[in-house]
Amino acid sequence: MPDIYEILPFLIPLVIVQMALLAYAIYHILTHRTYKRGSRALWLAVALIGMQFIGPILYFLLGKEDT
Repeated sequence: MPDIYEILPFLIPLVIVQMALLAYAIYHILTHRTYKRGSRALWLAVALIGMQFIGPILYFLLGKEDT
């Protein structure tokens, strides 16, 4: 089993990117009124529950209204 200190240089940038993507997705969900599919509550749940990259990416691919 690898020591946690060996994988930290890989994990820290991933966590930073994940949090930035989540924060931007939540900001975008809260500031826009229209979505391709679903509602604001649905996309907030998807973004927060599917927090490991998948939720925010799903929102930007499927839910974000093209403007």
